[in-house]
Amino acid sequence: MTFDFDLPIDRENTSSVKFDGRQQYFGTADVSPLWVADMDFAVPECVTRALHERISHPVFGYTLYPESIYQSIIEWFQRRHQWTIEREWILFAPGVVPSLFAAVQAFAKESEGVIVQSPVYFPFFSAVTTNNRKLLDNPLIEVDGCYQIDFDHLEMCAKQGARLLMLCTPHNPVGRVWNEAELQRVLDIARRYDLTILSDDIHCDLVYSGVQHTMLGRLAQPGDKIITTIAPNKTFNIPGLGLSALIIPDAEQRKAMRLVFESLHVGNTNPLSMTAFEAAYREGDAWLDALMRYLESTRNFAVNFIRENIPEISINAPEATYLLWLDCRKLNMDDRQLRDFFIHQCKVGMNSGYVFGAGGSGYMRMNIGTRQSVISEALARIKGEIDLLRQ
Repeated sequence: MTFDFDLPIDRENTSSVKFDGRQQYFGTADVSPLWVADMDFAVPECVTRALHERISHPVFGYTLYPESIYQSIIEWFQRRHQWTIEREWILFAPGVVPSLFAAVQAFAKESEGVIVQSPVYFPFFSAVTTNNRKLLDNPLIEVDGCYQIDFDHLEMCAKQGARLLMLCTPHNPVGRVWNEAELQRVLDIARRYDLTILSDDIHCDLVYSGVQHTMLGRLAQPGDKIITTIAPNKTFNIPGLGLSALIIPDAEQRKAMRLVFESLHVGNTNPLSMTAFEAAYREGDAWLDALMRYLESTRNFAVNFIRENIPEISINAPEATYLLWLDCRKLNMDDRQLRDFFIHQCKVGMNSGYVFGAGGSGYMRMNIGTRQSVISEALARIKGEIDLLRQ
């Protein structure tokens, strides 16, 4: 099977946040939108086919989760991640971000501590602060562009009465895939201090060659408190359909999460979300394998171009995700100046690093989940504007 990831698709005027939200977010629509973490590629044909088949039935009433959708999860994670999931462990959720908020409510009381590891996807912070929990930041350590967990500091945070650790693996935005040894150290600390771990694995399928992603839940022992968020949304470019699942082996923790969702009456979903979810996990392997080859080619091109042509920007190749974490500190601009420079001079719209918390100032996050020609053109503009700064 062949897949054309170079096919131009016009996303403007489709109510796309990424495209139609540029004016509001950047103050201009005249930027290449390399920000919001969705891709510009057509979803797998198996997904559109399944949706067409479902749409052919003219009634869209309240819908049960069919047994087949549970099986699609079990089979995908056994096939792709060698993780055996039991049917009863699965709890559906309206999305990963709502699951972050629900976990904070379920496992930490007001004023109790929740650990996050900055720089990290910004809803990790708001899930804690808007729920009046104590934010305990365990900043990652950056060594020559490679990020590591500060385990000594993580243990200090745990000692401060933390109840929950929210782990991002693979990590957004820095692109690290925590290896098995690192995950075992996280588990050791969690066991010593009776921490619940919310492991956000939404990018688990977007891992580049030569790197092995280990599902934290696969390392669990009886008594461990691990909640894993999974979804085909990032993998197959269907985030707008808004359905995810939680893998929760412990019955009491499943009950706690279910109670939070029921208190907000968010247990129902729509039949189209379920249809796309199941079709992606059941038939999407070949498309995903081709996607990762394409993304890896784009990643390698972008990293090499920056290293060879823009020494003012430092970059390490991410091990996973379609997000580049650009260290722009050598440009000697503050965050506002940096944002304005890329928007108005380079005409490239990216996420400013400071929104990802401590350690993000001076960085930009670039989404390469688009045609390689778009990335090439954007990088050429950035190079041209930085060349002018040197004069």
